[in-house]
Amino acid sequence: AGTAAPAARPGWGPDLGAPTTFVLLRHGETPLTPEKRFSGSGGSDPELSAVGRQQAAAAAEALAARGTVQAVVASPLRRCQETAAAVADRLGLGVRTDEGLRETDFGAWEGLTFAEVRERHPEDLDAWLASAGARPTGGGESFEEVARRVAVARDRLLARYAGRTVLLVTHVTPVKTLARLALGAPAEALFRMELSAASLSAVAYYADGNASLRLLNDTGHLHP
Repeated sequence: AGTAAPAARPGWGPDLGAPTTFVLLRHGETPLTPEKRFSGSGGSDPELSAVGRQQAAAAAEALAARGTVQAVVASPLRRCQETAAAVADRLGLGVRTDEGLRETDFGAWEGLTFAEVRERHPEDLDAWLASAGARPTGGGESFEEVARRVAVARDRLLARYAGRTVLLVTHVTPVKTLARLALGAPAEALFRMELSAASLSAVAYYADGNASLRLLNDTGHLHP
């Protein structure tokens, strides 16, 4: 008796047509970024710093050189709107806003460093590090809640932009979440990825439901 054929995988199975590709751009630096402070959707909504604006311009030039982006979608937070505008202006495109791409709400931890949270809310921090279902102090979002929100946004954007290459300008947690969902990795994988300001990542989605992580945390355009 013959054996069953293996399930199709990108690059191995039949031609599934052009994938839908999400190019994922983390926003440029804000004044909080180099201080490594929690900066989510419930905080002060900081704007880009001078360094962040330079990073956005560098990303814009790199994406213009690639010439593949057909649409731009951004988180509603100011740092992403500013980064997206820099890229979209360079590409001659508009910017669509999607609420599902906003960063985690870190509750009472907004604006604090990890060490400050450890000092003020040690039990809550330990619980958060141990479980994707735990929320930050003060009613923030758990990583499970963020993953559900991001997955809904992903599916909505896949339906809207089927077969196209779309730039999503968003934040650390949504980018890492899209990467780990593409890999089928557990929630703790979020703590095992590095994602720099203004870095580029990419995920391709195929018609059979498979996803392929193409790129993660590329910062070459920031160091020409």
